[in-house]
Amino acid sequence: MEESENFNSAKRAFSNSLLEICPDLAEKELEFILKKVSLTQIRSKTFYLKAGIVQESLGFVYSGLLRSYYLTADGKEVTTAFLSENSTATDYRSFIQQIPSKFYIKTLEPCIFINLSYNSIQECYSRFKNFEKYGRLIAEYLLIKRQNRIESFLFENAEQRYLNFLKNNPRLINRITLTHLSSFLGIERQSLTRIRKNL
Repeated sequence: MEESENFNSAKRAFSNSLLEICPDLAEKELEFILKKVSLTQIRSKTFYLKAGIVQESLGFVYSGLLRSYYLTADGKEVTTAFLSENSTATDYRSFIQQIPSKFYIKTLEPCIFINLSYNSIQECYSRFKNFEKYGRLIAEYLLIKRQNRIESFLFENAEQRYLNFLKNNPRLINRITLTHLSSFLGIERQSLTRIRKNL
């Protein structure tokens, strides 16, 4: 019963997210898409995606928090993103091209996802012009997000990156460790501690 309630609530949240990104989606299009989704519940500290694996489904995060990262040649973890409610847990390149990922996505909290498979998305693209538009808008959003991250390293110092993170992610700061945050910001943990003390 609880899983059924979670599924219905998660589908509503996913539907709202689709409409927020692409308001042109018609009711019949939404109904078709929602028939294609599945629900996944994963406990904390569990992999949603591993490097070397092809991502076969997009994961809309209904609840919980994840971290995306890659491993350097010497085995160091470098955090590339935090993924919380109403975001998508994906290595988009792996998903769109159906090639092995270079990233790990791991839960930091228990998570509930709505999954939409690659084949289902392709079917939606071929059936509905509006869903093609949705796909383009998602790709543009992810590209801009990546570009903003690149520019933050090029044009901002460590303190500015930290302050911008606080401004843009006020609900995350108490849910992640300083180690993960310093990795994401590209600074040593001691430097982040010093920045926090000086503010």
